[in-house]
Amino acid sequence: MKSIRIHYFAFMSRREFSMLTGRQKIEAAFTRDGSREFAAAACWEDVFVRDHWDQLTATPWYDQYSPDLERQMAWRSKALARTGQDLLIVPSFYSRQEREQLTIVDQPEGVFLIDQASSKRKKLEPPIVGGWSQFGQMESASFARLPTTPDEFEVAVALPAPVDIERIVADGRADLACALLQAHGTELYPITEVYAPLWYLYELWGFEGMMTLIGERPDLVERACPHLTARTLAAVREAAILGAAGVWIWESFTDMISPQAYEAFSVPGMRRVVEECRHLGIKSIYNFSGNPAGKLDAILSVGADALALEESKKDFVVDINELAAYADGRCTLFGNLDVIGILQNGSDPQLRDAITEQIAAGRRNQNRFVVCLGSPVTPSTPVDRVRLYCDLAREMSHDR
Repeated sequence: MKSIRIHYFAFMSRREFSMLTGRQKIEAAFTRDGSREFAAAACWEDVFVRDHWDQLTATPWYDQYSPDLERQMAWRSKALARTGQDLLIVPSFYSRQEREQLTIVDQPEGVFLIDQASSKRKKLEPPIVGGWSQFGQMESASFARLPTTPDEFEVAVALPAPVDIERIVADGRADLACALLQAHGTELYPITEVYAPLWYLYELWGFEGMMTLIGERPDLVERACPHLTARTLAAVREAAILGAAGVWIWESFTDMISPQAYEAFSVPGMRRVVEECRHLGIKSIYNFSGNPAGKLDAILSVGADALALEESKKDFVVDINELAAYADGRCTLFGNLDVIGILQNGSDPQLRDAITEQIAAGRRNQNRFVVCLGSPVTPSTPVDRVRLYCDLAREMSHDR
């Protein structure tokens, strides 16, 4: 009789876990005990949507820029249903006044966003698949002149006109986020994506300018760091107002600076960002792109609730099981499944093997884990393949 009772309760436990939503799985992954079932994530939604619009939505490309709330909800809900991942992006949107004034018109000479109050027209271009920005240009690729004095630098990095966070809801800029949360927020884990503080050097002066300043004028970079951090803090506060449960903090190119420069210029600001997330009651997911060699302890010292690293590539190796053994449950880990070698080019058995490896890493990290891709989905990867990955990740992690 005793063995029957044990078997019965074990069966009930499996049923309970099988009924967990994606949001519940990710919320559990952030707890000390973790989650016995893992959620599936495919981050970098803006890149994925840009490169797979027709497969995801079957609606005109310009709907992604539409000021019409119903059109936005329609294509976003279709994309979510096609992909099947467990994350939900909650974006800021046009204000109610802007939505009343703006309209998109498809004319023989092009597609235009028209302000009916002022008659101003902005021509929209379809995003270029694989482009760096939504319109295909490489952002901040070069700079005319770098600042040379502290005063010039502070003017350049100062926070733009601050957004009145409290008015985001009052003006209707949170309306799309609220609608998405009402429709999908029970099932999916809502996040927003923000830049790590040091990223703004790249946004302002491009890769060459960023590296030149860090290498040749560290005094100016140090002076600028509080201003750069203020930009990320503003984005985090907006995320909380929009209803995000977590923020995906994207750090890029800092793998190319020395460990000493990383600890001096990135770590303090990131710690402040993580503190603000905790103060606001939202989770911080630190996505460090590139080679973490020589910096892993500093990366972990930031104290983020979760860490996401790239897959092995570019002559460096990130073994997810070795990372899990090193992290040892100190934080939640997001996986790093290979988007080219496995997701794009691998066979179905290879995909299963890679997911099995990710799940093993999650168990090693005390079940504090979310199965995830290591990079954005490539343009050559069909949406059906992404859906297969998401479905397999959930199925294979069930009760293992």
